[in-house]
Amino acid sequence: MEDGAAGLLPSGMLWILKGGTSRLRLGKGEHMAWLDRRGRLWGKVSVLDVGAIAVLVMAAIAFFWLPTKGGASVAQLASANQQPVEFEIMVRGLTVLRPNSLLKVGDRPNLMVRNQPRGQVEVKAVTVLVPRIPVPTLDGKVTVVPDPRLAELYVRDFAVTLTATATVTNDGLVVGGDKLKIGTPVDLEGPRYVMRGSVMDVRF
Repeated sequence: MEDGAAGLLPSGMLWILKGGTSRLRLGKGEHMAWLDRRGRLWGKVSVLDVGAIAVLVMAAIAFFWLPTKGGASVAQLASANQQPVEFEIMVRGLTVLRPNSLLKVGDRPNLMVRNQPRGQVEVKAVTVLVPRIPVPTLDGKVTVVPDPRLAELYVRDFAVTLTATATVTNDGLVVGGDKLKIGTPVDLEGPRYVMRGSVMDVRF
């Protein structure tokens, strides 16, 4: 047996480490180096080349198949259309002293989706509402009227129409990597306010 460290592999094969080269003993006196001093497998393929190829394969998988936080892959987002969109949000039960001057057409508040900033949007329309309550009438029907208690307590609802340039995919609207659909909770942040609501309509 040659000098150096030796050990058994399955099927009685023997590996020998001598002089910085790992060898595999195949049979009677036959040896094959599987990793030489230059870091090549079986004297042909560099270990560094194998590692580089593996990194490229994993990057391709991440690009084409793995979804972003919003659910679409990077390739899908890159091939999707950027276009102007509109969406409406409803903010309920905000206590504010001067509701009619809080949010104005043309303002550009910051949009936050799932507590993450997603850029600025533009206010296209604002409707300030007093929260309503159902009231029975004498004829047995039910009508909805503004709640006088909340009107005196400065509690208001806001229906806000917003515009932005966003990515449109087969799965809907994507803003800053997040899907924006009816029911998605969002925040609007301006110099004097932070208001939280949810999307009630999307148009693109």
